[in-house]
Amino acid sequence: MDRGLLLVLLLTTLTRSHALGVFPKKYVVTQNDSSHVKLRCDTTSRDPVTWRLNGAGLDFAHHQEQLDLLLEDVDQPMLGEYSCWRNGVQLSSTHLLEETEASDELLKSFLRCWAKSYDCQFSCEWNHPVYSTVRLGLGSNCSQGLTSCQWVQSSHRTPKGKLHFDISHQLAPFAEETDVLALTVEAFADHYSVLRSTRHFFLRDIVQPDSPDIVKCEEEGKALNVTIDPPSSWSRPHSFFRLEHEIEYVSRDDGEHGTTTSILIPQEVSRLRVRSRDPLVMSRWSHWSKWKNVTDALSCV
Repeated sequence: MDRGLLLVLLLTTLTRSHALGVFPKKYVVTQNDSSHVKLRCDTTSRDPVTWRLNGAGLDFAHHQEQLDLLLEDVDQPMLGEYSCWRNGVQLSSTHLLEETEASDELLKSFLRCWAKSYDCQFSCEWNHPVYSTVRLGLGSNCSQGLTSCQWVQSSHRTPKGKLHFDISHQLAPFAEETDVLALTVEAFADHYSVLRSTRHFFLRDIVQPDSPDIVKCEEEGKALNVTIDPPSSWSRPHSFFRLEHEIEYVSRDDGEHGTTTSILIPQEVSRLRVRSRDPLVMSRWSHWSKWKNVTDALSCV
């Protein structure tokens, strides 16, 4: 490509995201270091073609070299869907989009990811008021924009309107983690803009177990022994994937709250709840379990 032409990122794949929007079949992204771009009409014939922008003729300066359309001084009104035509038949189309850059820290404010365990899947949620047509891709083929990328679309919207994604990976749960995950996001906006960025992290960085279960409470001397089960979603065997538990309890006498990582708590409590984390990597704590009441018979209900 000539030095005067704009570097472009050309990606393909037409997919629908469960009625949440449509991804362009083919698009070119403008970069910040130039204002020139070349678009190519996909046809085997060399006969002349005409170009349209969003279905209308081009009303700005442009230059055509056989099947190629060359644009200069690209700005916002020149963004959109370009299509090439011959004898009233559309031959191909390409979206010209403006790229929005996002730092790793900024991306974290839009994209939250977590893993319930060390098994072969983690989840993400995307929340942005403008960039609402989104897909995620894991691996270098996605960060490099290769057509071999296996894009993942949102499975559903949460009650709060966030897009939910389930991402599969191939990391071995029993091996020491040395590979960094590269998660690429492509997010499109209606004003012909695309936010494209890659976030790098270890799986251990996003581990957050589900809430554990309080199985029973038993009297043990002057204390109350609390039996806690890991969440059903946590990796097995539990003897290898250990969890640390923290219990919060409320005093029956004065209503004061106390916490402990011991399974033994005072008998004089009215209710308790528990949360867990992986102590090996000091993962994020799980959400608290529901409160359980402690009866006069010292059982948890």
